[in-house]
Amino acid sequence: MFVNSEIYPYLPENHIADIGRYLPQGIQERRKEIRSFMPRYGCINERKNQLHEVIRLSGMNIIINDVDRPLIIKVASIAAARMQVYFIDNDDYFKRKQIYADEKGVFFQDNAERAVFFARGVLETAKKLRWTPDIIHCQGWITHILPLFLKKVYREDPIFAGTKIVLSLYDDTPKDLFAGDFASLAKLGQISDADVALLNEPTGTNLAKLAAQYSDGVIIGSEGADQEVIGYCKELGLPVLPFNKQSYEDGSYIDEYNGFYEQLQ
Repeated sequence: MFVNSEIYPYLPENHIADIGRYLPQGIQERRKEIRSFMPRYGCINERKNQLHEVIRLSGMNIIINDVDRPLIIKVASIAAARMQVYFIDNDDYFKRKQIYADEKGVFFQDNAERAVFFARGVLETAKKLRWTPDIIHCQGWITHILPLFLKKVYREDPIFAGTKIVLSLYDDTPKDLFAGDFASLAKLGQISDADVALLNEPTGTNLAKLAAQYSDGVIIGSEGADQEVIGYCKELGLPVLPFNKQSYEDGSYIDEYNGFYEQLQ
């Protein structure tokens, strides 16, 4: 299961969006069943991309800050890849046209809430699909709270009992602080203060460290990935697949990733 911050062609082409587009196709072509998820940002043209709501998956509410937030699931197909993409949507969090910052470049105050909603939306949708992923691959900072939720809250669910988490680290670590209540927002179910202590200083670097803490393997996805986080992953003793520029240029990274997934299973 690929949980992505960006997928081309729904967002403009860049390194993360390209991997979000071509990696799932490549893994599917290597005879593995895949699912892909991303947020339904307001800048995505639903008509042009033929998004439609999946009524049987929508309809539940996710409570954040004591407010019921409707979870809406949409889907679209990338015909050339013969794959579907599931979109996590909510008017409060994803209707705005900008992705992470307003038109003046100011980081959204509710980005922590958006990340929590997205991660819970993905996991709840996987449960409704009754589909058991061997690997969940998180790509992009908005996915970084998901490993905590999987290992601390959803692990008791039979669907996720054997699921391993792979974390890709890119050069997208936010420089802005998240809202000061990020740690309390992340305290879902049995999650304790100690489990989210890193978020007491709610930086992008600490969020990435938290993701690593609850991951089973790490892939360095770009040259500019946060060196402090990479060092932390090595301290944790996690398997780390280093960045290989050539493999992205010639497409062989897909086989490298596939081999990394198989090592973890």
